[in-house]
This record gives sequence, structure tokens and C-alpha cells, in this order.
Amino acid sequence: MTSRNLRDSRLRLVRPRPTVTARRAVSNRRTRPAPRPPEGTPPAAELARQAREVLADAVRVARWAAAVRDAAVGPAALERAADALELTPDQVSAGWDRARLAGLVELHGATARPGWRLNAWDRDDTAVLRGWVALFDAWSLVHPAPADVAPAAVAEVVEAVPQVLSLLQLSAGPVLVPALLDLLQQRVVELREERCEVPYGAQPDPAKTVPGTVRSDVPLSALLDWALEGLAAVGALTLGPGQATLTPLGNWAVWVKLEQICVAAQSPAGHIEHSAEDMLRACAGLTPGPARDEYRAWLAARTVSSAVSELLAAARGEDALLRGLAFEALRVVGAPAEAGVRAAAEESSLRPYALLWLAEYEGADPEDTADVLTREEATWLWVDTAAAVADHGDTALLVRHLDSAVQGTVPALLDEVRAVGHPRTVQVLVALAAAHPDPALAKAVRRAAFQVHTGGV
Repeated sequence: MTSRNLRDSRLRLVRPRPTVTARRAVSNRRTRPAPRPPEGTPPAAELARQAREVLADAVRVARWAAAVRDAAVGPAALERAADALELTPDQVSAGWDRARLAGLVELHGATARPGWRLNAWDRDDTAVLRGWVALFDAWSLVHPAPADVAPAAVAEVVEAVPQVLSLLQLSAGPVLVPALLDLLQQRVVELREERCEVPYGAQPDPAKTVPGTVRSDVPLSALLDWALEGLAAVGALTLGPGQATLTPLGNWAVWVKLEQICVAAQSPAGHIEHSAEDMLRACAGLTPGPARDEYRAWLAARTVSSAVSELLAAARGEDALLRGLAFEALRVVGAPAEAGVRAAAEESSLRPYALLWLAEYEGADPEDTADVLTREEATWLWVDTAAAVADHGDTALLVRHLDSAVQGTVPALLDEVRAVGHPRTVQVLVALAAAHPDPALAKAVRRAAFQVHTGGV
């Protein structure tokens, strides 16, 4: 590119990769050695084999549903699937539910499509293990609580179960149910105190206290049995007479989640208890792998709905880097974030990010996801990413960002950037003009910035 040939100057036509560019915007990075699982943990290939066994029926149902494009396994479809797969209708129904929870199949309007994990099921052990962990996280949906139990009582037990799993993991062997019940009782009491349901210093009335019960008057022992049965149903536990033992899969999953929490707790920002915005800022300096670990730990400390809402609120802020990172964190959330992301696609500032997220979620190749954006949306995203680079990166990276533009020439890029109406357009163009070494290009960019600022053309 020379100063004499600005109008004919060509930008390299490369696929826009705004997430990668924004990630590079922060030069201060740190890495951690990968933690080692406890001694005796089977290798990943063996764990994946066990996970494939747990989800075998779910995979068969998912492949059948994807092939016939059934939107849902209703009564008629249940019968067809049962005949085709030589399973009972109840097995088909259970397999369908598990397939959806594990991300093996996705519903898009009236069509069932294979999820990316299903496409990678036979060749990618990591995809298999992540699918099983998604099922493990949803154990209370796989094995629903009795309908006559108050939701508040169920929620208390679900919130307390991680403590039970930690005891099982630390014990490295069978644990008697009475010991688990004692721990569950203590944790439920702690949860009520944290919510100030029991006034500080108040003494319970023995005449009104029923040991081992929750607010619904359902014995806590019965809810513990329900929880253990649910965890066994997803392959995390084996149950014996009066005792429970983590399976190798369950032991590994609990260790992974404990590691995620420890990693977040040891981070300089201590952001596991902080807001989404503070957490994202703390993660900006990490490479993608450690950042995903931090996202998972932060998500584990919150309900899915509140985490998604908080991440989207952070994405609506003025910092474009946080916007990109928020959608990276939403990729870790996966299927439960779909409804929130679809709603966000109606907001102009979030639409390009949301559309890219949805394209990946629906199984598009990451290299092709940019094709879902219109020219205007791609240009808006280019400006937004440039704003992130200008705020957090260096001048050389801002200059290289020109290569990710969808326009073929600099004049075409400037014309469309002026028309797109991004609120940071002037600042981006001024920063680019100051950074670019080509005098003619810098002059044209400054002129474009002035025209946007004054409302000219």
C-alpha cells in the first residue's frame, strides 16, 4: 500500500475474527500449569468410554430424531422411535430428555437438529465428557423430585448437594447414608442462616422442631434418597445397602468443579464473588483455556438465569472488550443461555455477537459463522472490536485490525463505517489515523472522523 494509491488500496479479504482480535487486545497474559487429577483417576479415554455407556440410549435417540427431523418426541413419535430402536417408549422418552440436557440434540423451531457434541461423539473424548458433565449438572431434572414436595425444600437440597459430593470425593470410598444426612442437615441450616430465615442468636423451640425435616415437613432423609437416586441415574454414584460411592466419572467431575472454584479463589481479583463486569475484566488477561475455567467457576456460584442476566448486562456497557468476553462466557453456559441470547439479538449493540453465538450453538463451523452477519452488522462489529483494541490494545494491533474488515478497499470501509452509526466511530477513526504509518491513509481516516463528528458526508 502506498500513499499514491489510496483509492485502489486493497484490504486482505480475511474472515473477521473479532473475538480473537479482542482477546489479543490485552498483552499482559499469564498461564498456569494444568492441575493433575487425584491418583487413581482413569485416563480421559476411559472416562469418555464410561460416559458413552451412560449416554448410549440418549445418543441413539438423538441420532434417530436428527435423522427424521422430529421436533419433539410426542406420543406418536415415541412409538415410532421405540419400534425403530427396539426400546420401550419410557426408554425413548428418558433418552430424549438426556440427549437435550447433554447437548446432543437441539430444537430449532419445529426441527430437531444434531448438536455439535453428537457430531463429534465418536471421535472427540473431550466433547463426550463435557456432554456428560452437562447431564451431571442437570441431575435434578433427569430425576425430578416428587410433585408433592415444596419447591423451596427441593431447592435447598439441590443447593446443598455439592457439600455431599465433596464429602464423597474426599472419602475416596463408600460413605454411610447417616453421615451424608448429618452433613446435609448442617448445610441446610447454614443456608437458612445465610438467608436470615433464622434470627441471629434465636434459640429453636424443641417442641416445634422435627429433626431431619425441611419447611415442607418432608423428611430430609427422603430428599437425600431422592438426590442420591438422581445422581446415580446420571452415572455419578453407585448405591449399596445404606451407603453411596462415587463412580470414577462422578469422582472426576467433583474434582474438576472443586479445581475450578479453587482456581477462581486464588486469582488476584478473587472474582468468584464479584460482579460479571469485574470478573470479565479479571479474565481479560488470561488465555482462552484458563479464562473458560474462570467462567465455569463463576457460573457455578450462581443460578443460570441470574448469571446470564448479569453477563448480558455487562455486555450492554460501554466497554467493547467486555462485550466480547461476556459472549465468550455465555458460550460456556451453553444451551441454558439460548433464550437470553435470542432476546439480545433484538438489541442493535448486541445483535452481531448474539448472531455469532447462535450460529456456533446451532452447529455452524467457527470459520463460517461470520457469514450469518449482514454487511452492516459485520461493519458495526468491526468498529466495536476496533474500540476494544483502541481501549486495551496497542497501535500495531489496531493497524492489523484493518485486515479483518469485510470491505475490499479502505475507501469502501470508511464509507460504510461512517454509515453504520456506531457511537465510538469517531474515537476509533481518530485512533486508527494516529496509529497508521501511511500518511495518505491516515489523512483519509482523519477526514472521515471529522465528517462523522460534524455530521458531514
